[in-house]
Amino acid sequence: MPSIPHPSRPRIVVGVDTHKQTHVAVALNQVGAVIGETTIPAHRAGYAQLQRWACELGEHEGEVEFGVEGCGSYGAGLASFLRRAGHRVVEVNRPDRSVRHRRGKDDTIDAETAARAVLSGAATAVPKTGDGTVEMIRQVKIAKDTATKARSQAIITLKTIIVNAPAELREILEPLGDKALIEECRKLRYESMSGPIDAACYTLRALADRYHALDQETRLHDRVLATLTNRAAPALTSLFGIAEDSASELLIVVGDNPDRINSEAALAKLCGACPIPASSGKTSRHRLNRGGHRQANAALHRILVVRMRFHEPTITYVTRRTAEGKTKKEIMRCLKRFLIREIYQIIVAPHKTNPLPSTT
Repeated sequence: MPSIPHPSRPRIVVGVDTHKQTHVAVALNQVGAVIGETTIPAHRAGYAQLQRWACELGEHEGEVEFGVEGCGSYGAGLASFLRRAGHRVVEVNRPDRSVRHRRGKDDTIDAETAARAVLSGAATAVPKTGDGTVEMIRQVKIAKDTATKARSQAIITLKTIIVNAPAELREILEPLGDKALIEECRKLRYESMSGPIDAACYTLRALADRYHALDQETRLHDRVLATLTNRAAPALTSLFGIAEDSASELLIVVGDNPDRINSEAALAKLCGACPIPASSGKTSRHRLNRGGHRQANAALHRILVVRMRFHEPTITYVTRRTAEGKTKKEIMRCLKRFLIREIYQIIVAPHKTNPLPSTT
């Protein structure tokens, strides 16, 4: 007796293994048989070529679904093109290691594995759209983070040079604080490169000028981030302890299409702030998830450090839970979950047409 096609499944599933120059695609039918494979160049003409090829395999355009690897990197352009064309795009993680051990590794196998992950329902993640204010925040945040890292390296190197500098220079500079040290080093001059002290003056002034330039650049990035975060979620930065830097990290993990996040629990998992079972034998306990977006998790930690020192309701909660015998790690785990609830209600819930019931 012939099987009846499942109405919710697409007739064609295309898995795509993405690379910088080319993408490899494999198409499966509804029962998992390979019905075609192709390789396209990684540009708009190639994306259109892939779409035509996939639609020719199916009877109608709406019956094709795509599973794309690397939607945040090499596959971002293809995912955006297919989404704008009206196709459902699913983000697929890299293949399981057990598959590679059994079948080997090449681009066609990876593309087929991606298609099978979508067809089986193992892959269901909706990729970020990357076409709104949050994408702007992400790009500016990259510029700010690299400038901040370079600024730290500059002053660390400057202080290292002072340790080995000639005594008459070291004795003047070593007692100074960071701000005064940078200003004093920017004033250093030398007449000719005739000795170690001249080289030290030259190097210290160069490093101080670099630090000053990077500090100015970082402050500019902060102002731009403040403008963009207020545009994307003005209520977020009004919460106690959340400034533009932490707000930008939280917005980045949510993306420009927050409706893709189904619940508070899903957001907590994305941020690595959900408790997961860690029981064995007679021991029954939970621990904090070590996965998720590490920068967003660090932002949650910074917010809670501020609240635990200056936010009266948080201080009262910590005091009560400490009296109950909870450790600081356990209290932080609970507070992160409460904080996720606040954030979800501000940046995700307003975008849900049919919000799902929240879970703790």
